[in-house]
Amino acid sequence: MSHIGLDGRVNVLGVGIHATSMDRTVAAIQSAVERDARGYVTFTGVHGIMESQADPELKRILNGSMLSPSDGRPAVWLGWLQGFFQMRQVPGPDVMLRICALSREHGYTHFFYGGNTGVADELKRTLTQRFPGLEVVGTYCPPFRPLNQREEADLMRQVAETKPDFFWIGLSTPKQERFMHNYIGKLDAKLLIGVGAAFDFHTGRIKDSPGWVKALGAGWINRLFRDPKRLWKRYLINNPKFLYAITLQLLGIVKYQLSDNAPSFLA
Repeated sequence: MSHIGLDGRVNVLGVGIHATSMDRTVAAIQSAVERDARGYVTFTGVHGIMESQADPELKRILNGSMLSPSDGRPAVWLGWLQGFFQMRQVPGPDVMLRICALSREHGYTHFFYGGNTGVADELKRTLTQRFPGLEVVGTYCPPFRPLNQREEADLMRQVAETKPDFFWIGLSTPKQERFMHNYIGKLDAKLLIGVGAAFDFHTGRIKDSPGWVKALGAGWINRLFRDPKRLWKRYLINNPKFLYAITLQLLGIVKYQLSDNAPSFLA
């Protein structure tokens, strides 16, 4: 597994966000699968960064990912301020579609884990219709709690039988990050990739924000409007706290360190 130095990551409150773009991210993921690399990918935004401030273990999980592009605009803007002018926002749901499109030509296989009851199966139907020839070798809808021994054994058996190239996880942050960290050594899949609400976006259960809205850094407003009961704390409390904390970092009042040994498959 290759490594990159600190100049490949933007320091956002001690969380290393890779200064990458959509094309470079897709190329790196494809290269990793071709080389049979094993690891997990996180698409990190303000929510995950702020959750990690009170949870050192979550921060270690985020910094231990093979690749962690910015899922939101704020980290991109911070990257530009730190001199990473080629850095772009790389939403996980969009990467998922790009990889699915590539899979028809290269024969990559996929496993969908997450979502409410029936969502993973619905996602399989939707994406195999959208990308004829796409090979989805398994789906699993987990309970809203940690897997018990029987469920874990069943999941591991299914994955061992199918050996997917891509194991997509549609849980909320930080559940999906913890899952990937805990299961990367247990599941016989090449890459575990956490894509959050992608399952709901791609099945039409939730309407994603237009590109121009996300480019303005306002995608969170659409999410909050559609699910205020669940997301109000995430956005109305975390966002102001993030602005305050990042201002202190930019002014040099509070300093954050990044580990220099985080794994990566970026060249």
